[in-house]
Amino acid sequence: MQSTTGNPIYALQDVPGKGKGLVAIENISKGTRILSEEPIITVPRNEPVSERLRTSICQQVDALSEHQRRAFLSMHNIHPYGNAAEQYLGIIRTNSLPAETDGDKWSIFLEACRINHAYDNNAQKNWNENIKRHTVHALRDIHEGEEITIYYLGVDKNREARQEDLQAKFGFTCWCRLCSLPPEQSRESDRRLEEIYRLDILIGQGGVDGILSSPLRILRYVDQQVRLYNEQRPGHLGLPRAFLDAAQIAIANGDLARGHTFAERAASAWRTALGGDSPEVIEPATLARDPSKHKLYGISNPRGLEPSDFEDWLWKRVKPKHPRQQVDLRDRATFPGFIDLPDENDVDPDFYESSLVTYRQGRCWCFLGEIVDFVTLHHLEIEIKDVDGGKIPLHFYTDGRGSELTPTQVQRGYTVAIFYAKRHVFKFGEPGIRHEDPRMIKIFPLSLHKLLALNDQVQQFSTELDGIRMCHGCGKKAASLQRCSKCSSFWYCDRACQVAGWNEKGHKADCKLLKDPNLRGLFVLKWDEFDNYI
Repeated sequence: MQSTTGNPIYALQDVPGKGKGLVAIENISKGTRILSEEPIITVPRNEPVSERLRTSICQQVDALSEHQRRAFLSMHNIHPYGNAAEQYLGIIRTNSLPAETDGDKWSIFLEACRINHAYDNNAQKNWNENIKRHTVHALRDIHEGEEITIYYLGVDKNREARQEDLQAKFGFTCWCRLCSLPPEQSRESDRRLEEIYRLDILIGQGGVDGILSSPLRILRYVDQQVRLYNEQRPGHLGLPRAFLDAAQIAIANGDLARGHTFAERAASAWRTALGGDSPEVIEPATLARDPSKHKLYGISNPRGLEPSDFEDWLWKRVKPKHPRQQVDLRDRATFPGFIDLPDENDVDPDFYESSLVTYRQGRCWCFLGEIVDFVTLHHLEIEIKDVDGGKIPLHFYTDGRGSELTPTQVQRGYTVAIFYAKRHVFKFGEPGIRHEDPRMIKIFPLSLHKLLALNDQVQQFSTELDGIRMCHGCGKKAASLQRCSKCSSFWYCDRACQVAGWNEKGHKADCKLLKDPNLRGLFVLKWDEFDNYI
């Protein structure tokens, strides 16, 4: 983390068309604290202009150092003035930022107030009540020479309303990428915002009764919001709020594992935007550590929602199996090797079915391969090893040419899962897989050998036959075993067997992997009942 008290990673520079602004003087990684600053002038937000207010402002300006005073007076002022007090007040009205969580006080910060606005902002401003400072964090990687921007308005509005507010409050028009979209794309952006607002109402209107009586319906509303937020702009602060909603719904219905997952996602997103010491991070982080402490835990159903229902929501339109019928990743029909994949130029009856005079996809399949090597030239190229040990080139022809994946995801020894993979003959080089849809790939942080070994464990200890299960700790078969509360996959006689499974039989590592809903989805999806595209 960098801040104004250490070695600055930005500089105040002229920005074409904007006057002064903060510009990165080195690459800034996503989540970095760009600055942390105390206010130099603070005023009540809604206090009417009075002699008392003018006097207070003048006294605070008089108390500034010469450097602070010059910097304050150089700030932009869109309000006319006839004396010093009116000038000071105009500068404050034009530039102030919140200095309390509830927004009752507004303050001048010498550097944070210099950051210009953009609707596609790359940084997030926030008053941190814990440290009594205004912070700014990078919402994404910011490159050297790039201007640092924040969003001035409190809530998302359509383009016309945003521009009206900016003109009225700050005297300028925003020409950022999102505000300069062609008319049709701008209307689509506005429609997304309207739909997000509508979903907010639907999620909240039923209160606790709503999430208890129709949890899956409310979860689907949350899922739609997450999709819309991601389409609107990266790092949207609506995402952690949506994840927290999902966590509370899961917990209220007794599902601690998913409550933990959603709460952790909320905490992670807020941690990126606001910093780990922000009060907003504390609630979801605490919830993630122990979801059972939430006041709503289990008030609907102590057994929780059926895992299949949640997996159906998480994985969209693919119907999962009942959790007692675990999918075998060694099934070559569903998880074919490269040689068994359909050719992209042929209609293989094993994968497609006839519909009158046309053919359409008739079932699900997933290709698994371990990353052996990778390189990025004009696009990402990965060499993968399949279940037969053959090495296959995987070329990314997505819009981002593979940049959709982070460097931490693309690692040697990790396993790639590609839905509906097909064999492709490249003009130059060996046959391989041409990957075009970033939604159709998952990467898991374990080797293919380890994944298949985990699969064997799941087949033995996570399967139920006629109500009988097997204890992972001692191997005893019984109907009254208890399920691991963290991954909801393995069964145990009691705490002693769970400790044995955790420490002696490797469940400590396996449990962490199985808590990933995407990895669990490989085992619980009903792959043999195709219900449209994933």
